[in-house]
Amino acid sequence: MLTIALLVLLLLSFWVGLYLLIKQQGRILLRLDQLAQEQPDVDQARSAQARVGTLFPPFILNDLTGKMVSFEDFRGQQVLLVYWNPECGFCDLLAPELTNLDAVFKKHNLKLLLLASGGAPSNRKLADEHGLKCPVLLLKDGEQSDYFEMLGTPAAYLVDGQGRVAKPVAVGFDEVLALAREAVSTRQAVDQTVKEKPKRRQLPNERPLSESGIERDGLRAGTSAPTFRLSDVYDRTVSLEDYRGRQVLLVFSDPQCQPCDELAPRLAGLHREHGDGRLALILISRGDAEENRRKVKQFGIKFPVVLQEKWKISKKYGIFMTPVAFLVGEDGVIARDVVIGPDAILALAQEELTRTYLTLLTSSEKDGNAPRGTD
Repeated sequence: MLTIALLVLLLLSFWVGLYLLIKQQGRILLRLDQLAQEQPDVDQARSAQARVGTLFPPFILNDLTGKMVSFEDFRGQQVLLVYWNPECGFCDLLAPELTNLDAVFKKHNLKLLLLASGGAPSNRKLADEHGLKCPVLLLKDGEQSDYFEMLGTPAAYLVDGQGRVAKPVAVGFDEVLALAREAVSTRQAVDQTVKEKPKRRQLPNERPLSESGIERDGLRAGTSAPTFRLSDVYDRTVSLEDYRGRQVLLVFSDPQCQPCDELAPRLAGLHREHGDGRLALILISRGDAEENRRKVKQFGIKFPVVLQEKWKISKKYGIFMTPVAFLVGEDGVIARDVVIGPDAILALAQEELTRTYLTLLTSSEKDGNAPRGTD
């Protein structure tokens, strides 16, 4: 009897445990099923921001004067919304193009709005510099996802008079400018009320994108290196012309760039090891002098660190990212295509140092002398 009772208790315990396990698993499965049903709605809501025909999310933002501006204020007008940052080199390039287009926009009931990060002072400076008269609406720090999730600057949406997305999002200088020109061309066709689609008119001061003359992938080898005369972090003048007759590694950097911080101490180490004799180093940085001085001291940099205003020298060299580097030959001509990133820059520096050493070694052997300053 005792054995039977124990078996009954064991069976009861087993079935109770099994029931509780199934119940718990059932709850988990129901929750997973619920999440699976909810997730597509979230994804759909996000993707709808960029889908043609959907309503663009409403917003109320401050302009550069502090005035509150609502998206609803522009209902009835076609609006080009450009996501913007005054520290973006491509935005700086785009600014004069938009200035020219804005005058044409006004003639055809089109509105240009800049949704800008970066704060009022820097945006006001850029607008004044290029004569931008369109509203510049200020996004708060980190406020991006509702309008241009995961997109860099510049990017743009064309929104119709009912507040709906009229065209797929445009990303980058070329696409944003093309979208702006297309909006004008379409409105011109509508305003002219011509049955047959007219040939697109050239806009004021417009050049084809293919003929814009703006290099954005870096100047090619064989191009004369644009000269410059800039102040270094200690207010001493450095000119590229002063280095004529020497190989120069020209490195573009930014104190806010993490890969630049990775590169700087390694370049400083190369310079300490090899000096300036074989390969001269010049670092062209952005930002203010004090911020760059701190970096110079932090990384023990002994070669010149000069300061460019915004992207002015970068623009001459046709590239708007950091870190990048150009090798300038003794004749002042770019000897190699642009290299991008810390590893590629260091590899180029090491390659040139090795090549220079071998050249000196060969020359010295011919003369019967060992090269100075080598192991």
